[in-house]
Amino acid sequence: MSESAPTPEEVAPQGGFRARHALLKRLADVVSLPTSRINSFERAVTGDLLVEMLRLASHEDRKRVAARLAPLAELPNALARMLLRDEPDIAGLLIEQCASLSDADLVACARDAGVEHRFLMANRRGLSEVVTETLMSFGESQVIEAVLRNTTARLSQVAVEGVVSLSRTERGLCPHLLRRPELRPSGAYVMFWWCEPDDRRTILQRFAVSREVMQEVAEDVFAMAAEENWQDPVSRKALQFIERRQRNRAAIEKSPYGGLEQAVEAAARHGLTREVATEIAYLSGVKPITGAKILGDAGGEPLAILCKATGLAKSDLTGLWRSMRRPETEADGSPHRTWERVQITYDMLAVDRAQTVLRYWNWSLSSALTPALLRAIRDGEEDGVDDYSAPERAAMLALAENFGR
Repeated sequence: MSESAPTPEEVAPQGGFRARHALLKRLADVVSLPTSRINSFERAVTGDLLVEMLRLASHEDRKRVAARLAPLAELPNALARMLLRDEPDIAGLLIEQCASLSDADLVACARDAGVEHRFLMANRRGLSEVVTETLMSFGESQVIEAVLRNTTARLSQVAVEGVVSLSRTERGLCPHLLRRPELRPSGAYVMFWWCEPDDRRTILQRFAVSREVMQEVAEDVFAMAAEENWQDPVSRKALQFIERRQRNRAAIEKSPYGGLEQAVEAAARHGLTREVATEIAYLSGVKPITGAKILGDAGGEPLAILCKATGLAKSDLTGLWRSMRRPETEADGSPHRTWERVQITYDMLAVDRAQTVLRYWNWSLSSALTPALLRAIRDGEEDGVDDYSAPERAAMLALAENFGR
């Protein structure tokens, strides 16, 4: 072998082996050669030799080699595999800079390495759906938050649904998830139940969509369904979601109060009993379990949505608020912050958009509740959540707290 004077980088630390240090650098240089100078087989063999040396090399030597190889467009697989599983400060050089790493490399690293590696990976540019899904599958809040903050990362719907579920207990994830373009209204509507006030406003502003287009395309279908006497449960359920009318006419005819306003007035006068609350739910076109969830919400915004969707006046909202003995003023006489927020929610929403939110809640919280799903909610069977439909998953998440979990 020809001799050459060592470069400054090849001078070994005091007490080290100068030959080993120089050879590591030169083998890394060989791996870094362009394809015009070295073919893929030669690069692979050199990489294998470098791996064997790095197993016994010092931390500084491994880090120096990683820094040298990180910018490469082609990196021997065995070498990449080893360095990606090294200490975080070494692996991070490749995770952050190496564009040649494949999804398979990143997924394997996420599975084999630790949380620090996954956190570094969460900040990598251009993460694909398969990589982000793997990173999020560990349920590590700091990693998930980093992925959500990464605007260049792409998320699958499976990953988004997993984070929606996790956000029920890890509520700090909510504002980051709400900024993601992959989040769909179904996920946002169910998150509403545990989000903070500012996040609730974001959900209503961004996801409370109109049903106008659906109403236009289905306009003549209502007559068809009526001719069939509404016998088809599939079309009947869908048309109930689409139609413009919110109040239940059949319930109004049977009600001892004669109408929704009268039931609200009775509640304001005598207090909100279970019987009156059930009647208000039926008159509003929702099931009692949906009504109970709305009336029992501590934030109060769902009550504003119910009133706006059913065409109740703001005075009726005030009556319902008083019927539940909720405070209207602070100790100093100023408007109570919660009550003020509820009134703002009422004012900001159009009727059609409020109906969309209310009907989705009713669809997911009542129509989806089969005996099997109720047992799953009570037993906490969230591991099998993929077996359920979107409204069933929403019901499982939104009602979990109501079953003592």
